[in-house]
Amino acid sequence: MIRRYLPWLLLGALVLAQVCYPLTGGATRARLTVATVLLGYLLSVGHALLTRGPRTAAALVAVATGGGFAIEALGVATGFPFGTYDYSGQLGPKLAGVPLIIPLAWTWMAWPAWLAAVRLTGGVAPDGADRLRRIALATVGLAAWDLFLDPQMVAEGYWRWPDPDPALPGLPGIPVSNYLGWLLFAVLMMTALRPLAGPAVDRTGPADAPMHALYLWTYASSVLAHAVFLALPASALWGAAGMAVTAVPLAVALGRRRHDRRRHPDRPRDPVDAAA
Repeated sequence: MIRRYLPWLLLGALVLAQVCYPLTGGATRARLTVATVLLGYLLSVGHALLTRGPRTAAALVAVATGGGFAIEALGVATGFPFGTYDYSGQLGPKLAGVPLIIPLAWTWMAWPAWLAAVRLTGGVAPDGADRLRRIALATVGLAAWDLFLDPQMVAEGYWRWPDPDPALPGLPGIPVSNYLGWLLFAVLMMTALRPLAGPAVDRTGPADAPMHALYLWTYASSVLAHAVFLALPASALWGAAGMAVTAVPLAVALGRRRHDRRRHPDRPRDPVDAAA
């Protein structure tokens, strides 16, 4: 019972927190940001644990949380790979100059990005080119989220680059090196996740619906929030284009599966639908 409903309850709490975000400001908004990241972290790690067991959850924490902290600490100390930047004190306690919630955010979105890529590559263990395609889709699925995240967080003053040039058109204050750094770390993370987590992460099924919903909600709500509520139209366009690479095919695949199951309820399930 808990395996089925807890992820949905956490997703509902996360959605509520994000809906409240544009309605707040100042210190209240910063605290809500921290709470949102914590909810997202609990949702992703908890889902990995409940659906695939301790090995997968531990691998996700090691790769995304541990690796996320390491790359952020390196970035703050050296400027590589994101460019020279620093964090304000608004996001809670820091270690090595990095707010402790930052690597939790990497973990929050890494897991649904991986599962979206698994769904789009057939939900079975891939070989050769299919494995590379899965890693590429998961990498883009995670890294493109930053086209929403960084403009929003920089606008709030949570972190900054003293020298943000060259920047993408319409996104001042954030150097292109930051997005390239996200791509670099995302590909390393997604490449390492499978061998550490084991074969359980090569399949997907009905129990992954909350993660697919999380990914699609993040995409649609971010476009809406940036375009309408946060006065960030350029990041709405950049983010919409970037995350669409993974989000749009995922929405189409899930919609087609739902349509087919309604039309042919007695048809044997495909490997994706049949997976636990």
